[in-house]
Amino acid sequence: MRHLFAAPFFLIRPCLFSFLSVVGLSACWGHFLSSRWKLFGYIPNIWILIKCSLKYVSYCTGFVLSGCLKSPQSAAHRLRIPLPMSIRHTIACGGRLGARLSRESATVGLTRRWSGCRSFATGTMAAGPFCSLDDVNKNVIKLEYAVRGPLVIRAGEIAKELAKGEKKPFTSVIRANIGDAHAMGQKYITFIRQVTALCVYPELMKSPDFPEDTKEHARTILGGCGGGSLGAYSESVGVEVIRRHVAKYIEDRDGGIKCDYNNVILSGGASEAIKSVMELLNRPVDGKPVGVMVPIPQYPLYSATVAEFGMHQINYYLDEPRAWALDIPELARALEESRSTCIPRLLVVINPGNPTGSVLTRQNIEDIIKFAFENRLIIMADEVYQHNVYAADREFHSFKKVISEMGEPYNTMEMASFMSCSKGYMGECGLRGGYCELLNFDPKVKAMLFKMISAKLCSTVHGQAVMDCVVNPPKPGDPSYELYSQERDAVLSSLKERAALIAETFNSMEGFKCNQVQGAMYAFPQLELPEKAIEAAKAAGQAPDVFYAFQLLENTGICVVPGSGFGQRPGTYHFRTTILPQTPLLKEMLARMQEFHQTFIKKYQ
Repeated sequence: MRHLFAAPFFLIRPCLFSFLSVVGLSACWGHFLSSRWKLFGYIPNIWILIKCSLKYVSYCTGFVLSGCLKSPQSAAHRLRIPLPMSIRHTIACGGRLGARLSRESATVGLTRRWSGCRSFATGTMAAGPFCSLDDVNKNVIKLEYAVRGPLVIRAGEIAKELAKGEKKPFTSVIRANIGDAHAMGQKYITFIRQVTALCVYPELMKSPDFPEDTKEHARTILGGCGGGSLGAYSESVGVEVIRRHVAKYIEDRDGGIKCDYNNVILSGGASEAIKSVMELLNRPVDGKPVGVMVPIPQYPLYSATVAEFGMHQINYYLDEPRAWALDIPELARALEESRSTCIPRLLVVINPGNPTGSVLTRQNIEDIIKFAFENRLIIMADEVYQHNVYAADREFHSFKKVISEMGEPYNTMEMASFMSCSKGYMGECGLRGGYCELLNFDPKVKAMLFKMISAKLCSTVHGQAVMDCVVNPPKPGDPSYELYSQERDAVLSSLKERAALIAETFNSMEGFKCNQVQGAMYAFPQLELPEKAIEAAKAAGQAPDVFYAFQLLENTGICVVPGSGFGQRPGTYHFRTTILPQTPLLKEMLARMQEFHQTFIKKYQ
């Protein structure tokens, strides 16, 4: 008896569900009757719809009487009402059927509609996907990442075709599209691999093949891990002892300027930390999105993240004739033009530059800091190539050091800087290690970032261990120091030679202009394309630089990234190539390019 008194209290929610589901079925009927009057010529199908409707109403009634408890069968048992199947499942099926049929185009054949009705009438779920592109986050659809775009996909296809024995004008694919050092033949640093091997498999500590200092490094790292294992979760912001080592590295790099390890976050590569900071500060104001000032050309991570988070990209152009310098009047122009459409909040600076290969002077950095301070912008200093400086007249200046040395009021402004184990002389891209240092952030704001990061648990602890090897390398006198310094210097010296070689080669080619590769791992030459080539690109439905890059790939096997993927001034055409292929392969690559370019120019002259 008490179940009967309780039943009315359970009727409100099921009634609402029933109403919504009836709306779905009504939409289904309305679509049929409005778009297919010849429906009535199909008597069997009418019977299916009637049967479908009767079954639907009976189950809705059963659902209401069931009391809408967590288990409809349980409720039915209590009310002595037998149910042949899950009422919730039926309601979901009916609602989904109505929604699907009501939005289908009138050009879609009747077969699909009848199969959906038959499925419902017989108690089975209609076949087909439950989501389509219409259900995907529109910001994700908008997102583009040129470094791994269609050219790279095609390069992979060509490599497979070559492996199957297909004949091409070349015998191998050269992937110059991405800064993946080890994939291009760069040797790993022995010290890094020895320490991480010991961390992954501590039993190796017993082996005499590992220098004692590598074992001590591994013991220190494992001592900071839960259970002494690299397989344990770390703190969300990273293993404390590694963060302390990062802080010490920053202090030494910047001439003793204090770094608090509590301001250091370890991340899965620099990219993860960059996205976290951008997400943290993505708070629109009065309907206006947050504006992010991004250099053009830029690393596509920033444009992709801006799109993903629904932010507004504020493009400022680097000055190509002045070795890709950052021009303050250009910053001011971009900022003022954006104020009506967004709330400018972040200023991205990549130094050394990707894809430009530029290195900012200290004076240029000071000017940028003053501009950011005057306009209340938070600087995001992407400094992952800080070990990669080749030009004799340039050196790396960290934004933190310059801000600190400028004194009041600049040394109180917020800034986030980023570093990675993927670049430099290490090239450990796949192990995903990086860090972020927060400077002068409000403790409450920092706490929100730490809370957000905690939802991701932690970055890969293996990557954190690699980062420890980068910031805490062997010291003079350590058993590993001599080999470590030889390997490090050999990598950087070779990169310096290749940087000079690639710029010299491009500048010797007709229609090419290439700035000196002062740092990082890329060249970004500008090329003049004949008008006929531009017309051919339009006919192919491609941007001119994309057309050139595809022709280069199909005829030489060389994969580069068109300048339009990074951004460029209107009317100019570029591409980015890495300097990472080892010298013999780089020379082969440049020879292929020269031959192709001559043929291309003659064809479209």
